Amino acid sequence: MKKNLQIFFLLITILTPILLITSAMRAALSPIFVNIEYQLPNFPPDPYGFTKEERFFWANYSIQYIVGEVSEKEFSALQFPDGAPLFNEREISHMIDVRDLTVAMLAIWRILIVFFAIVLFFGWKNNWLRALFHALENGAKITLTIILGILVYVWINFNQLFTIFHQVFFEGDSWLFYLSDTLIRLFPLKFWQDLFIGSFGIITSLILIVFGKSVNKKTEL
Repeated sequence: MKKNLQIFFLLITILTPILLITSAMRAALSPIFVNIEYQLPNFPPDPYGFTKEERFFWANYSIQYIVGEVSEKEFSALQFPDGAPLFNEREISHMIDVRDLTVAMLAIWRILIVFFAIVLFFGWKNNWLRALFHALENGAKITLTIILGILVYVWINFNQLFTIFHQVFFEGDSWLFYLSDTLIRLFPLKFWQDLFIGSFGIITSLILIVFGKSVNKKTEL
């Protein structure tokens, strides 16, 4: 039984980075993150004419699409005031790929939320909290290491990291756009640099580490 529990807590440690990273991604897919980004003093303006309010509106509409709240028909039918399509065929093709990936990610995130809620309940019920929070703390440390590694890579060569990411998760070159394309105007490179930094993941990882140490310290006393 003891060996089974050790394997179980090892699984918790392995799953914790996935939970924290997918939670950070879910937090990024929110109006709050987009609004913060657009308010940053060093966030580049749109050289082709979108106001900040227009960018915020269309960016959030795009996010609603990739999380499954707007249909493909509605998204594809969006137009500029002059009747021209808001997104060209290449952009729509890429957004379909992004939507498929995002929906899968959100499904994993929801499953993990339920799983960890059940684990916390049984941990409390069976007096496993000390071992459980130790496993969560270890998982948070792994997460922090991953994020810091990404930070270093972003600082050294973000363009290469960005290219590798798209080559791994997307087929072909549908993710390559002109600077005048709507997706680039809404989500310039600065947006993705800040997203890859993953400050939410860092914060939650640090909270888990501190909380795990606090629980273990109180238990020892």
